[in-house]
Amino acid sequence: MKHFSTFTIITALAMIISACGAEPVATVSPADIAGTAQAAAFTMIAETQAAIPTNTPLPPTETPTQIPSPTNTVEALPTLAVLASPTTAPAANTGGDPCATRPLGVDMKGKPTIIRIWNNTKTPIRVSMYLNETALGACGYRSYDIPKNGDVVITDLVYGCYNLWAWNTSGKPNFNSNGYGCVNNPDKWTFEVRTGSIKFTGP
Repeated sequence: MKHFSTFTIITALAMIISACGAEPVATVSPADIAGTAQAAAFTMIAETQAAIPTNTPLPPTETPTQIPSPTNTVEALPTLAVLASPTTAPAANTGGDPCATRPLGVDMKGKPTIIRIWNNTKTPIRVSMYLNETALGACGYRSYDIPKNGDVVITDLVYGCYNLWAWNTSGKPNFNSNGYGCVNNPDKWTFEVRTGSIKFTGP
């Protein structure tokens, strides 16, 4: 009986104390808990996204261009044409010409004729004579040295067309001359050498 009264007293006191000033315990609804959890979840997602580093494009860099360094280009120097030496016969065009290097022989086939070369200058000269190939195959070169105001008479030549070149051998005055003529009879034909040309005259 005594035990029962003690329990009763304690219970009564607890009720009095709670009634005198104790604030009621607030209750939280399940909807509020869900909303709070959702807001916390969104906050965490936003903070996570903010913490992820972004791919910031690098500033453009200048692409180095290779500029070729200046070079010293050596231009080809103009070449000078080499003239035939006046001490040798002028070289003929050897392209298919069988007479280009053939000496003018004494046993040529053809009708004989006489040719005179007259040096009408005041200096010794050298004359180169070239016979174009005839119908019988006679052709070739021959040269003569002739003193000033001198001449040479050739009796072993044949009908045909002749080219002559002449130049001085003393050096004064310096000249080169040339001429052309065709012989078609046995009489004496003359090539007159002058400082500017070679004149061809018939008999």
